Amino acid sequence: MTMRSCSFLRILAGCLAVTSGVVSATRPATADDWPQWGGPRRDLVWRETGIVDTLPAGGTLPRQWSTPIGEGYAGPAVANGRVYVMDRIKADETERVLCLDADSGKLLWKHEYPAKYKVDYPAGPRMTPVVVDDLVFTIGTMGHMFCLKVADGSVVWKKQFVDDFDTKLPIWGMVASPLVLEDQVITLVGGVPSALVVSFDKRTGKELWRSLEDTEVGYCPPVLCEFGGKPQIIIWHPQWVSAIDPQDGHLIWEVPFQVRFGLCIPQPRQVGNRLFLTAFYNGPLMLEVADDGSDAKVVWKGKSSSEIRTDGLHSIMSTPIFDGQHIYGVCSYGQLRCLDAADGKRLWETREATGEGRWWNAFLVAHEDRVFLHNEQGDLIIAKLSPKGYQELSRSKLIEPTREVMGRMTIWSQPAFAMRSVFARNDKELVRVNLSKN
Repeated sequence: MTMRSCSFLRILAGCLAVTSGVVSATRPATADDWPQWGGPRRDLVWRETGIVDTLPAGGTLPRQWSTPIGEGYAGPAVANGRVYVMDRIKADETERVLCLDADSGKLLWKHEYPAKYKVDYPAGPRMTPVVVDDLVFTIGTMGHMFCLKVADGSVVWKKQFVDDFDTKLPIWGMVASPLVLEDQVITLVGGVPSALVVSFDKRTGKELWRSLEDTEVGYCPPVLCEFGGKPQIIIWHPQWVSAIDPQDGHLIWEVPFQVRFGLCIPQPRQVGNRLFLTAFYNGPLMLEVADDGSDAKVVWKGKSSSEIRTDGLHSIMSTPIFDGQHIYGVCSYGQLRCLDAADGKRLWETREATGEGRWWNAFLVAHEDRVFLHNEQGDLIIAKLSPKGYQELSRSKLIEPTREVMGRMTIWSQPAFAMRSVFARNDKELVRVNLSKN
């Protein structure tokens, strides 16, 4: 092993944090921030204390502030007293990156650029910004990638995937948030040759390496895991689940998992040597990685490829909770389900927290011994999930659904939980609601 390799592994080891069997990048900002998709550790766990036990029943939760924004699916990121979110101004065919003051909701700066949409569901950007130190990284629906200064939104470097890498955009555009590791920004590109994944220098945008020969991009963010004592980046793309080395992108192992219409969206969940995935049509897949991290095998998988006659869990967008023994997630038509992680057997299902309809969605974020659910009707719910069933503790309206899908009004953007508050958006406003006990 070269001196550079040893140095890289020592640095990367210092960037890993292990919590409940999940390994991910050290939080880029302070403990009360939500600086990227999935939170500080990209594991959808809210670790702040002093949060309310119940929500007031009836009516809409009182806002600390509300700020008008344009349309979009992109959730907000919160870091160092600022909120970052992407939106689209349809009349001007422009995408924007907005930076707001987290205490007041006041707009501090915006970066906008032309983006003529040629994708389905053209209702704005999809990606949650990633904030690291003095930089914020964004990727627009049509493949515009920017590294901006958090101070004023000025451009440090930029890429255009279609022009620079001959990317064939997926049907719903670019979605996945990049993974930042030390001096690298690792992201899905879908370029040629061998550029499904590309690593850029964080501060210059210089290409460091590229990996995997697949122009079908998919929508799932890169996930940093540790197997056999070594870091691996899991890339779930429409043909394979692939593990690559974060140092140079070389392939370590891969398992075929062909998903219809490229619908690899929910983030894979790791506990120990197990890795769980779920797809809308193709259902669940449980993998086990060898003790030395060199290979992986299928432990069990769903037998149904139907969106209606489902077995196990067929999630469209929602990333499930996997605690090692059980899996909790939202299925294809809104069923909140619990599975036995040993064999995928369904233990229960309920619609108490959700509705019914194709692609019905709710986001799950763990907090202490309970879960915050934000469903697509704009409800915020506190509940306990266990193998015995669903126990709702309280719910209130967080924000109004504004996007019509399948004849119902929806919100398909993940909120951020930071500063003892929840930050949520629809196609008209971004709001902050204080959830502190004090």
